[in-house]
Amino acid sequence: MEFKQNNLFQAWLISTALFLLILITVGGLTRLTGSGLSITKWQVFSGIIPPLTEATWNKYFDLYKKIPEYKLENFHITLNEFKYIFWWEYIHRLLARIIVFLFAIPFFYFLFKNKILKQNKIYFFLILILFFFQGFIGWYMVKSGLTEKTDVSHFRLATHLMIAIFIYLMLFWALINSHNQNFNFYISKKNILIVVLISLILLQMIWGAFTSGLKAGLLYQTWPLMNDHFIPSNFKITELLSYNIIAEPGYVQFIHRLLAYLIFFYFIFLFFKLIKIPKYKNILYLISFFLFLQIILGILTLISGLNIFLASMHQICSIILISNVFYLLYLSKKIGKVN
Repeated sequence: MEFKQNNLFQAWLISTALFLLILITVGGLTRLTGSGLSITKWQVFSGIIPPLTEATWNKYFDLYKKIPEYKLENFHITLNEFKYIFWWEYIHRLLARIIVFLFAIPFFYFLFKNKILKQNKIYFFLILILFFFQGFIGWYMVKSGLTEKTDVSHFRLATHLMIAIFIYLMLFWALINSHNQNFNFYISKKNILIVVLISLILLQMIWGAFTSGLKAGLLYQTWPLMNDHFIPSNFKITELLSYNIIAEPGYVQFIHRLLAYLIFFYFIFLFFKLIKIPKYKNILYLISFFLFLQIILGILTLISGLNIFLASMHQICSIILISNVFYLLYLSKKIGKVN
């Protein structure tokens, strides 16, 4: 059954997805500027209003002074410097509140107007639930850096990011299938090779979050070698499946690099396998461009000493890259089996 296109329905999906991209970007910059722990309370409603008086600013600053990050790292900062990191976190939280309403209000409108097919109502309810769950995970992440550590748990950071990515991909998938609202996602012989590529990129995004959360990029800032070695000098093959792979900065950065090489070579294989199909050509060229750009941005971010602009572009490019691969998956639904 073909679903009659609704421009308002598509505008809702586009605006929510784009707003979420902005939110993810601001979240990344909040992390990169070291601002994520500047607000130490989870104020769902009262936190909407920022400090308006000097007394209120000092109150927030005094709360910040109680956490390890201030005591061990930022004990020298002034109130004005605190305001800088506060605004980054405040804007991030404000945008997170706004996007829930940006999604929820049109959703209930379309729901009551029967603009959403019955089989897809659960799909959109799941997105709404994930938005609320994302808010909880955001606070759960911040909480991990308020007592003993000067940084949040990199596991919670990765969870927070990947839920946002998952919501974005659900919105993007709904958008590109909005002409008939057929949101079915399945793995078969038709698309298994593309699904593998998606899985590798998602795994790489997780390791990228680990790398960021552990500040592993500060450990080895040379490429292609890691301080004159392809394999870190402290790396032990016997620990390849140990906890160190996800917890020790040197190991995490090494795996992040290996995954990049694996994705690059796997895509070359996939490219030559699919390029014979005319309808795949344009999207394959786009994926090629963004994959090369992503690799270049990753290298430049590393050797620049983790330049904030480059690091942010590296994150944004990864989302554009996986969006294009999801569009390739969408085309595979229409074209048929990938031989």
